[in-house]
Amino acid sequence: MLITVTRTGGFAGVEKAREIDTRGRRDAERWEELAHRAVSPSPDGFHYRITVDDQVIDLQDPYLSEDQRKLIRALMDEAA
Repeated sequence: MLITVTRTGGFAGVEKAREIDTRGRRDAERWEELAHRAVSPSPDGFHYRITVDDQVIDLQDPYLSEDQRKLIRALMDEAA
């Protein structure tokens, strides 16, 4: 299994990527279990895509910032 994590943003806007190939590793099971848990969606959580002009972000509840929650709540209430 190939696992890749890419981080972007921050003050300097630097992109940093790391990957690990679990094939042949003695600790492969630990890495693979962690990876599967990390990408498994929350069964009861909502998924959101926020688009502002040409900027897009995909989010999943309950992993939202307070500002993201406020925007989502305000837009959902406004459209009701």
